[in-house]
Order: sequence, then C-alpha cells, then structure tokens
Amino acid sequence: MSVLCYNKGCGQRFDPEQNRDDACTYHPGVPVFHDALKGWSCCKRRTTDFSDFLSIAGCTKGPHSDAKPPEPVKPDVKSSGEKKELEHLKPKFSEYVIQAPKPLDTTSRPSPDEPFIRLQQKVSSSLKQSLEKLKLTENKEEGDEIKVGTSCKNGGCSKTYVQPESNEETCLFHPGVPIFHEGMKYWSCCKRKTSDFNTFLSQEGCTKGHHVWKKQDTGKKVVPCRFDWHQTGSQVIISIYAKNAVPELSSVEANSTVLNIRIIFEGEKEFEQKINLWGVIDVSKSIMNMMATKIEIAMKKAEPVTWARLDLPPVNSGVPVETGKENGDKDADD
Repeated sequence: MSVLCYNKGCGQRFDPEQNRDDACTYHPGVPVFHDALKGWSCCKRRTTDFSDFLSIAGCTKGPHSDAKPPEPVKPDVKSSGEKKELEHLKPKFSEYVIQAPKPLDTTSRPSPDEPFIRLQQKVSSSLKQSLEKLKLTENKEEGDEIKVGTSCKNGGCSKTYVQPESNEETCLFHPGVPIFHEGMKYWSCCKRKTSDFNTFLSQEGCTKGHHVWKKQDTGKKVVPCRFDWHQTGSQVIISIYAKNAVPELSSVEANSTVLNIRIIFEGEKEFEQKINLWGVIDVSKSIMNMMATKIEIAMKKAEPVTWARLDLPPVNSGVPVETGKENGDKDADD
C-alpha cells in the first residue's frame, strides 16, 4: 500500500517496501519569504509568484518519509504570571529616539558684531586649470587688431568692419535696450513698436555716434547664484554654483553667527550674500573649498546639534525663533 511522503517539496506517494535511498527529491531547509521574494533556505532560487514557489524542485535526494511533522503547539496563557514567563520569547527590538532640532537659545548666543575672520581658501586643481585656459583665451581676444568682418557691438547697428576707413563712418544705433511686451517689440530709446520681429531688427538707430568693434568692460555685474545647503552631525555645508571663481577676488568672512560671502566668477560676474546663521560656528575650523563648477563653504558647528534651518529669521518675520520652521529641515535634506 502506498503512503504519502511528508518531505518538504515532495508530496508524492510511495511504496515503503520499495523506498530507495535516492527515491525522494526534497528541500531539507525551511521556506523563506522576504521582500516579496519566496524560496527555500537550502537553495538559492527565489521567485515572486507563490505558485512558482510551490513548484520549485527539491535540491536534495534521499528516501521518502511517512513521518508527519508535528504541528506547532500554541501556548495557552491563562494568568499574568505565565505571561511574564513568556516575555523572554518575544522578539527584541532596538529603540531609537529621533530628536527634533533643539529650540534656539538666543540669550547665550554670541553677538553678531564680533570681528570677522576670513576663511581659509582651498583651491582645487580643476579650478586652476580652468582659469588658466580662460586666461589664454582672453589674451588672444585682447589684441589691438580688428579682424575684417567684425560686427559693430552697438545695438541696432548692422555694419561690419571692412577697412580702417570703417572707423570714420557714422554709426546709427539704439542706446537703449530691446523690449518685448504683449506681442510688441521696440527699443526703449525710441519706442517705435512693431509686432514683426524682422521689422524690429531692421529699425534704423535713433542716435548717431562711432562704431564699437570690441566689447567694452563695463565692470562687475552683480548676479544671483543658485545655492543650497546640507548638514552632518558636526558640519554645515553651503554649495554655491558659480563657475570659474577667481580666488584672488573671492572671499568668505565670518564670525560665530554671521557669514559674508563675496564671489567673483566668470570674469565679470559678482555674487554677494550675507547670512545670519541659525546656529553658532567655529570659524577657526571652517574652510572655503573652491572648485571649477562650484564653491563649498564647510562650517564647523560649535555644538553637534541639528540646525532647524540655515538662516536665522528676522524677529518680525512671523517665524518663531525658538522653534524654526519645516522649510529649514527640507533644505537640510536636499
């Protein structure tokens, strides 16, 4: 008479009198279900489909077994004393306390009028190479010779340099700026409006003067820069995305609670920012790292506490100084 094999993964019926040592193919391990994957602890195959899991062939050969595995016995707990005895059987979990940023104590905060110290600069080799290439390019363009075919840089003038006599020609140009508004196009200096772009380009200048063949240096131009910040347990790092910053002209000055940033980059662009810091820093252990594409200001925290935000909000801004706001936490995660 055939009997049912209880080896895991087999489930076949067998004749006990013809039970060879390699008659059964089964799994000696236990089922493993983890992250939607299903398999056996004794072999490496995994699947997400339960039907496919049931059909996984055994990995071990041996004789069939008609010994039914014992069913797990559930403890019958009737008293609090028995409950205590079973406490040690429960799985243990480590508990972690996530602390929110501590309220800002303004009474012991250093004065913002402390003397400023210039942060140490560290210039990367990539920035040095990039500035060297930029300098060579500028030297080539700064020659006194004007190439034939060079266009006049005055707005609205379409003349090109042909020969030295071109310098004696009268230049008709627009000293103003182009304005595009509600489908109309015109120059701010004469306001002859048109909706056609080609007509706008062909408008004759309203002012007479001399041709300008080379772009004139108008001095530094203050521009905004994208910057963000993040923090670790001991540092606050500000990243300023300014390409080819000039180390000799750029600086970061700070005291314990205030940061003054001045960056000159790409030859003629200037970025300035003053930040009243949310927390307190150790200026002597802070540094300015200059790279080809960005600048990182790594500030050492005076205390290893979490900052709620980068800047200290003004007293009358509606943001409580004692608690900060969620947007500071968001910036820190970015």
